[in-house]
Amino acid sequence: MDEELRALTERSRAEAGDSPAFRRLVAAEDHDELAELLTRPGQPLWARELAAFRLGLAGDRRAFETLVLLLNHRDPPRCATAAYALARLGDPRTARAAAALATNELRVAYALHPVRLLTALRAPESVPALVTTLRRRLRPHDPYRRVALACVEGLGTLADPRARDVLTDALAHPALAEAAARALRRLPARG
Repeated sequence: MDEELRALTERSRAEAGDSPAFRRLVAAEDHDELAELLTRPGQPLWARELAAFRLGLAGDRRAFETLVLLLNHRDPPRCATAAYALARLGDPRTARAAAALATNELRVAYALHPVRLLTALRAPESVPALVTTLRRRLRPHDPYRRVALACVEGLGTLADPRARDVLTDALAHPALAEAAARALRRLPARG
C-alpha cells in the first residue's frame, strides 16, 4: 500500500471510528462506486477525501474537483493528500487550478500545498504563478514566510530564468536570503 494512502486511511479511520461505512469504503474496488460517493449528498468529509484520493491515484479524473477543493482546505493534512493525488492524477486542468489557488490573495494562508504542487508539475503555469505569489510575499511584515520559502525553493527547482528578478529581490529578506541564493545559482547563466 502506498505510504500516503496508508496515512490517509489511518487518519480517516480515526475520524470515522472504524465504522462499517469506513471498512466498506476501504475495501471498495469499483471506481464507479468511489466516484458516486463524491456526489452523493450527506457524505462525511473523510469519506469524500478517501474516495477522491484513491481515484486520483488510479488516474480517474472524476476525482479532480473534489481534490482541488481539498487542496484549498484549512486542514494541512487534507491539502497535502490532495496535492499528492493531483500530482499523480494526470488531469490537464491541475496546473491551472493550482496556479489559481496559489495566487489567490484571499486564500494565501492555504497556498503552501498549491505552490508545492506547481513545482512538482513543472507546468507552463508554474513559474508565472510562483513568481506572482513570491512577489506578493516580499512586502514588509508579510506573515506567510512558509509560502514565500516554498516559492523560492520551487523556483530554484524549476531553474527558469524568468525567476531571476524576484529571486534577487528575495535576497533582501533574511528569512529567504539563503534559499534565494541557492535558487539563483541553479538558474542558467545570462547569455
